[in-house]
Amino acid sequence: MKRKQLEELGLQEEQIKKIMDLNGADIEKAKGESSDLQAENEALKSQMSERDKDLKKLRSQVKDNEDLTTQFNDLKKKYDKDTADLTQKLATNRLNSAVDSSLSKAGVRNNKAIKGLLDMDAIKLDDDGNLAGLDDQIKSLRKSDAYLFNEGETQTYNPSDGKPPVIDETQAMVNVFKGDK
Repeated sequence: MKRKQLEELGLQEEQIKKIMDLNGADIEKAKGESSDLQAENEALKSQMSERDKDLKKLRSQVKDNEDLTTQFNDLKKKYDKDTADLTQKLATNRLNSAVDSSLSKAGVRNNKAIKGLLDMDAIKLDDDGNLAGLDDQIKSLRKSDAYLFNEGETQTYNPSDGKPPVIDETQAMVNVFKGDK
């Protein structure tokens, strides 16, 4: 969103400044969430790298010892399970991030509220980062619960500049006969 576009819409400078401030806050929030996910991803990769080094070191020491071989196999199973769990967590984080992004693009008023109405099991994220199963659900919700979406409708407010409102004389006479003022 650029100031020039808002000026072309006929907005005043004060309105444009407020809109740009709100937009800037939203952008900073999104950047913060993205950096948090990246930091978590790097930490998990580092843990996996250290674990692999430990396994290689232990494997070289184990060679003929049965007891150590058993320990090694137990550790390997544990690490494999941990890797699967971490991979699942990363996939879930990626899916949630992609869903949030798509919901924001769709003009959802409250992502948390909408997520409660979505069938998350039907939504899949492919390797290219594309979501499947979300668009149909959004269309359905847009029809059934349109109030959950920002439709961009604006209401115009035309104040009377401190002048008394214009009253229809016929209506005023009816009000006088009824006893209303």
